[in-house]
Amino acid sequence: MAIYLGEREVEALLEMPAAIEAVETVMAAHGRGEVVDYSRQRVRLPGSVTHMLQAGVPYLNLTGFKVYTSSGGKARFWVHLFDASNGDPVAVLEADRLGMMRTGAAGAVAARWLARPDAAVVGVFGAGWQAEGQVQALCSVFELSRVKVFARDRERLTRFCERMTALTACEVVPAASAEETVRGSDIVVTVTTAAKPLFDAAWIEPGTHINAAGSNSLARQELSESCLRRVDLICVDARETALREAGDLLPALEKGRTQPGRWVELGEVIAGVRPGRANTSAISLFESQGMGIQDIAVASKVLTLARERGLGTTLPY
Repeated sequence: MAIYLGEREVEALLEMPAAIEAVETVMAAHGRGEVVDYSRQRVRLPGSVTHMLQAGVPYLNLTGFKVYTSSGGKARFWVHLFDASNGDPVAVLEADRLGMMRTGAAGAVAARWLARPDAAVVGVFGAGWQAEGQVQALCSVFELSRVKVFARDRERLTRFCERMTALTACEVVPAASAEETVRGSDIVVTVTTAAKPLFDAAWIEPGTHINAAGSNSLARQELSESCLRRVDLICVDARETALREAGDLLPALEKGRTQPGRWVELGEVIAGVRPGRANTSAISLFESQGMGIQDIAVASKVLTLARERGLGTTLPY
């Protein structure tokens, strides 16, 4: 029996620790070659864009896809799940919050494996919906003393910091400048729609880990090439996906200043296939593009809880 779960039901069921566990487990499986994932495809029309990520996760006996549309500044998200053994429809979930939490969870998993274990101060660029997931997830993994946030809209920034302080019980404060956001931060997060680099590479201190989550098209670039030159380790969720849409990496790749063979995949690090951080002074970077396997893994957590609690609307399949 296939069911439909709306945003309110997903919000009531999904908690960040469960999302982090789901993402970490499925990325390890990806590193061992145990799942199937296809890079995002986009259908671009004058009035809208449709985006799709497809994947299969055998250990969950699930296959499916996430589809979302963007038009006029609005986006709508759904995850569709099917039984991997017989192809029967299993569930459709509204996935705005699910996607936000999945993206935050991926950043937290990357930081867990790549940042210094004693990381205590985070600097965040962006105060939107996706930034909420990044802050919440990092606060779930690290014992943070402070989160500094920088955004252009100061009123929105103030409201964001107040809300996240109440939500996480961590001190989340506005940063006065981009430089203040980066300097003294053990982890730097960029989750914006910026078309130009957000900060000067000289501000990055030894031992910093960077989570770059906003540049998933050639039109976006949050990090400069000089920043990439300072990085000792570049980690991606999937090399194939990064080669298609990592706006931070592709300009340097085009000039021969980086090579895909030097990029490690997050799943490879978790599975022990390739090494992560070499030492405490190394600067590491995680380029987060998003993967369908992550959406399916997190959606599976929600579906299990929904079935246990008898939630969801039966679909007429």
